[in-house]
Amino acid sequence: MSYGYPVTKVLRILQLNKSTYYYNINKDSNTKLLEEQNIVNKGGRPISGLSKTNNGKVISDEQVKEYICEIIESKGLCYGYYKITIMLKRKFKLIINKKKVYRLCKELNVLRSQRQVKPKHPRKIAQNREITKPNSLWEVDIKYGYINGEDRFFYIASFLDVYDRNIVEYHMGLLCTAEDIVITLKRALMKRNLYNKETGLVIRSDNGPQFISHKFEDTCKELNLEHERIPFKSPNKNAHIESFHRLLEDECLSRYEFKSYAESYETVSEYMKSYNKVRIHSSLGYISPMEFYQKILDGTAKSLIVKL
Repeated sequence: MSYGYPVTKVLRILQLNKSTYYYNINKDSNTKLLEEQNIVNKGGRPISGLSKTNNGKVISDEQVKEYICEIIESKGLCYGYYKITIMLKRKFKLIINKKKVYRLCKELNVLRSQRQVKPKHPRKIAQNREITKPNSLWEVDIKYGYINGEDRFFYIASFLDVYDRNIVEYHMGLLCTAEDIVITLKRALMKRNLYNKETGLVIRSDNGPQFISHKFEDTCKELNLEHERIPFKSPNKNAHIESFHRLLEDECLSRYEFKSYAESYETVSEYMKSYNKVRIHSSLGYISPMEFYQKILDGTAKSLIVKL
């Protein structure tokens, strides 16, 4: 081309794209220096090293870095690069995008570490079973109650043994977190003298957030318990605890208009005691769950096969 040959003809002979040719001849020495220092990607658009404000004032990248440090250090803010971009636009009137701010933060080594996403526990679907003894399968679920006097809800989470129909343990409170479920499960195991023992006990639940949490899953694994979850929209797979909650609703919660949480707590506690110790079940031979469980311990209870 220095001898007067047309650029197009030379590039066609060399099979070289025009964009590649013009990209290389237009890069200034400063850009090439930045490439040698691995500050830019050689395959992308060259970095200007400059930004502008709303009124057209030119600001170097080094000055922008100082602004970034000022934003982070002035009030100890734990901002990510996206929020830093917003602050640069608001406080310093910069015309700048989040990708450039990300690059500058990376050069400053001030990028916040990414949240580590824990792998999900594999979901084990509830299986059809035949239960022939207590402490083989416990169903757990959460029921809501309403306090008229305080205009708020409360929660009841119960563990029910499907063989002897006892509510082994329950949690009642204005909140019901995975931690509450774990504590209730441990209390239930202690009541039955099963804590930290090889029991073969299966815990069956629905897919509520408390039961799919890492906290609950890790606890089951730690305590050598098998946790299985029913398929979505199939409450019949959790029929025994659903049946109990219907009784709880009909015989307790719907009969009262609670004025306070204290009143609801006292009422529900009394019902739980009555359910376990007094209320008779036809499937148990018309005796209470507690009486049936005692007969099991004494060896005088009739044998049952619970299919589910």
